[in-house]
Amino acid sequence: MFEFCRNAFPTSRLQRHGLVSAGLAACLGLSACSGLIYRPEVVQGNFVSREQVQALRVGMPRQAVRDILGTPLVTSLFHADRWDYAFTIRRQGSEPQQRRFSVFFKNDMLDRVEGDPLPTEAEFAARLDSRRPPAKLPELKATEADLAKFPAKPASAAGAVQPAAPAGPVTYPPLEAVR
Repeated sequence: MFEFCRNAFPTSRLQRHGLVSAGLAACLGLSACSGLIYRPEVVQGNFVSREQVQALRVGMPRQAVRDILGTPLVTSLFHADRWDYAFTIRRQGSEPQQRRFSVFFKNDMLDRVEGDPLPTEAEFAARLDSRRPPAKLPELKATEADLAKFPAKPASAAGAVQPAAPAGPVTYPPLEAVR
Protein backbone atom coordinates (compact mmCIF):
# COMPACT_ATOMS: atom_id res chain seq x y z
CA MET A 1 0.00 0.00 0.00
CA PHE A 2 2.80 2.43 0.82
CA GLU A 3 4.54 1.37 -2.34
CA PHE A 4 1.76 3.10 -4.29
CA CYS A 5 2.31 6.35 -2.38
CA ARG A 6 6.02 6.32 -3.12
CA ASN A 7 5.44 5.81 -6.82
CA ALA A 8 2.46 8.16 -7.16
CA PHE A 9 4.16 11.33 -5.94
CA PRO A 10 7.39 12.80 -7.27
CA THR A 11 10.38 12.04 -5.15
CA SER A 12 12.89 14.55 -6.40
CA ARG A 13 13.05 17.91 -4.75
CA LEU A 14 12.82 19.77 -8.06
CA GLN A 15 9.62 17.95 -9.00
CA ARG A 16 8.02 18.71 -5.64
CA HIS A 17 8.89 22.40 -5.90
CA GLY A 18 7.46 22.45 -9.42
CA LEU A 19 4.17 20.94 -8.25
CA VAL A 20 3.93 23.30 -5.28
CA SER A 21 4.65 26.29 -7.53
CA ALA A 22 2.02 25.17 -10.05
CA GLY A 23 -0.53 24.70 -7.26
CA LEU A 24 0.18 28.14 -5.81
CA ALA A 25 -0.06 29.75 -9.25
CA ALA A 26 -3.41 28.06 -9.85
CA CYS A 27 -4.76 29.22 -6.47
CA LEU A 28 -3.57 32.79 -7.02
CA GLY A 29 -5.01 32.83 -10.52
CA LEU A 30 -8.40 31.68 -9.31
CA SER A 31 -8.48 34.02 -6.33
CA ALA A 32 -7.72 37.03 -8.54
CA CYS A 33 -11.00 36.48 -10.38
CA SER A 34 -13.12 36.51 -7.23
CA GLY A 35 -12.76 40.24 -6.50
CA LEU A 36 -14.32 41.46 -9.74
CA ILE A 37 -18.00 40.70 -9.41
CA TYR A 38 -20.15 42.29 -12.08
CA ARG A 39 -23.73 42.92 -11.07
CA PRO A 40 -25.87 43.83 -14.05
CA GLU A 41 -28.45 46.56 -13.90
CA VAL A 42 -31.89 45.12 -13.13
CA VAL A 43 -34.87 47.07 -14.43
CA GLN A 44 -38.36 45.73 -13.73
CA GLY A 45 -41.78 47.16 -14.45
CA ASN A 46 -43.01 50.32 -16.16
CA PHE A 47 -41.53 53.72 -15.41
CA VAL A 48 -44.34 56.23 -14.93
CA SER A 49 -43.28 59.88 -15.00
CA ARG A 50 -44.92 62.94 -13.48
CA GLU A 51 -45.68 64.21 -17.00
CA GLN A 52 -47.64 61.05 -17.79
CA VAL A 53 -49.70 61.37 -14.60
CA GLN A 54 -50.42 65.03 -15.37
CA ALA A 55 -51.81 63.96 -18.76
CA LEU A 56 -54.45 61.77 -17.05
CA ARG A 57 -57.94 63.21 -16.57
CA VAL A 58 -60.81 61.88 -14.47
CA GLY A 59 -63.37 60.27 -16.78
CA MET A 60 -60.84 58.97 -19.36
CA PRO A 61 -61.61 55.52 -20.80
CA ARG A 62 -59.33 52.58 -19.98
CA GLN A 63 -57.78 52.52 -23.44
CA ALA A 64 -56.73 56.17 -23.20
CA VAL A 65 -55.10 55.49 -19.81
CA ARG A 66 -53.30 52.46 -21.29
CA ASP A 67 -52.09 54.60 -24.20
CA ILE A 68 -50.59 57.15 -21.80
CA LEU A 69 -49.16 54.88 -19.07
CA GLY A 70 -48.55 51.66 -20.98
CA THR A 71 -49.61 48.17 -20.01
CA PRO A 72 -50.10 47.78 -16.25
CA LEU A 73 -47.73 45.47 -14.43
CA VAL A 74 -50.50 43.97 -12.28
CA THR A 75 -54.17 43.49 -13.06
CA SER A 76 -56.29 41.36 -10.77
CA LEU A 77 -59.38 39.30 -11.52
CA PHE A 78 -60.68 40.15 -8.06
CA HIS A 79 -60.03 43.89 -8.44
CA ALA A 80 -60.90 44.53 -12.08
CA ASP A 81 -61.22 48.27 -11.50
CA ARG A 82 -57.61 48.67 -10.36
CA TRP A 83 -54.37 48.72 -12.35
CA ASP A 84 -51.00 48.73 -10.62
CA TYR A 85 -47.79 50.05 -12.08
CA ALA A 86 -44.58 49.18 -10.25
CA PHE A 87 -41.06 50.10 -11.23
CA THR A 88 -37.78 48.95 -9.68
CA ILE A 89 -34.23 49.59 -10.81
CA ARG A 90 -31.17 48.14 -9.10
CA ARG A 91 -27.75 49.39 -10.15
CA GLN A 92 -24.34 48.53 -8.80
CA GLY A 93 -23.04 51.25 -6.51
CA SER A 94 -26.38 52.99 -5.91
CA GLU A 95 -29.52 52.52 -3.85
CA PRO A 96 -32.40 50.65 -5.53
CA GLN A 97 -35.21 52.88 -6.74
CA GLN A 98 -38.81 51.72 -6.30
CA ARG A 99 -41.99 53.45 -7.43
CA ARG A 100 -45.59 52.26 -7.08
CA PHE A 101 -48.57 53.81 -8.78
CA SER A 102 -52.22 52.66 -8.90
CA VAL A 103 -55.04 53.68 -11.21
CA PHE A 104 -58.67 53.13 -10.18
CA PHE A 105 -61.64 52.93 -12.54
CA LYS A 106 -65.37 53.20 -12.03
CA ASN A 107 -67.63 51.99 -14.89
CA ASP A 108 -64.54 51.68 -17.16
CA MET A 109 -63.69 55.37 -16.67
CA LEU A 110 -60.74 56.77 -14.70
CA ASP A 111 -61.88 57.58 -11.16
CA ARG A 112 -58.68 58.35 -9.22
CA VAL A 113 -54.94 57.71 -9.02
CA GLU A 114 -52.64 57.20 -6.04
CA GLY A 115 -49.07 56.22 -5.42
CA ASP A 116 -45.56 57.34 -4.64
CA PRO A 117 -44.32 60.81 -5.62
CA LEU A 118 -43.06 60.42 -9.17
CA PRO A 119 -40.03 62.13 -10.74
CA THR A 120 -40.13 63.95 -14.05
CA GLU A 121 -38.42 62.29 -16.98
CA ALA A 122 -35.51 64.73 -16.70
CA GLU A 123 -35.07 64.00 -12.97
CA PHE A 124 -35.15 60.27 -13.61
CA ALA A 125 -32.61 60.53 -16.42
CA ALA A 126 -30.34 62.63 -14.19
CA ARG A 127 -30.45 59.93 -11.49
CA LEU A 128 -29.46 57.29 -14.03
CA ASP A 129 -26.38 59.22 -15.13
CA SER A 130 -23.67 57.81 -12.86
CA ARG A 131 -20.82 59.76 -14.44
CA ARG A 132 -19.16 62.58 -12.55
CA PRO A 133 -20.52 66.01 -13.37
CA PRO A 134 -18.21 67.81 -15.79
CA ALA A 135 -15.90 70.44 -14.39
CA LYS A 136 -16.82 74.02 -15.15
CA LEU A 137 -15.75 74.79 -18.68
CA PRO A 138 -13.82 78.00 -19.28
CA GLU A 139 -15.72 80.78 -20.99
CA LEU A 140 -14.46 81.33 -24.53
CA LYS A 141 -14.32 85.07 -25.14
CA ALA A 142 -11.87 87.07 -27.19
CA THR A 143 -11.88 90.83 -27.32
CA GLU A 144 -10.82 92.79 -30.38
CA ALA A 145 -7.50 93.56 -28.64
CA ASP A 146 -6.88 89.83 -28.12
CA LEU A 147 -7.65 89.07 -31.77
CA ALA A 148 -5.37 91.88 -32.99
CA LYS A 149 -2.37 90.10 -31.41
CA PHE A 150 -2.55 87.39 -34.08
CA PRO A 151 -1.68 88.25 -37.69
CA ALA A 152 -4.34 87.62 -40.31
CA LYS A 153 -3.60 84.98 -42.95
CA PRO A 154 -3.20 86.21 -46.53
CA ALA A 155 -6.34 85.63 -48.60
CA SER A 156 -4.43 83.81 -51.37
CA ALA A 157 -2.98 81.20 -48.98
CA ALA A 158 -6.26 80.64 -47.16
CA GLY A 159 -8.38 80.21 -50.28
CA ALA A 160 -5.99 78.11 -52.36
CA VAL A 161 -6.85 74.44 -52.25
CA GLN A 162 -4.45 71.97 -53.79
CA PRO A 163 -6.11 69.10 -55.70
CA ALA A 164 -5.28 65.70 -54.27
CA ALA A 165 -3.37 63.25 -56.41
CA PRO A 166 -5.12 59.91 -57.14
CA ALA A 167 -4.20 57.42 -54.43
CA GLY A 168 -4.23 54.24 -56.51
CA PRO A 169 -4.47 52.91 -60.04
CA VAL A 170 -7.35 54.04 -62.19
CA THR A 171 -7.99 50.55 -63.60
CA TYR A 172 -8.25 47.41 -61.53
CA PRO A 173 -7.39 43.80 -62.42
CA PRO A 174 -10.27 41.34 -62.81
CA LEU A 175 -11.35 39.51 -59.65
CA GLU A 176 -11.61 36.13 -61.35
CA ALA A 177 -9.07 34.52 -63.61
CA VAL A 178 -9.86 34.84 -67.32
CA ARG A 179 -10.06 31.48 -69.12
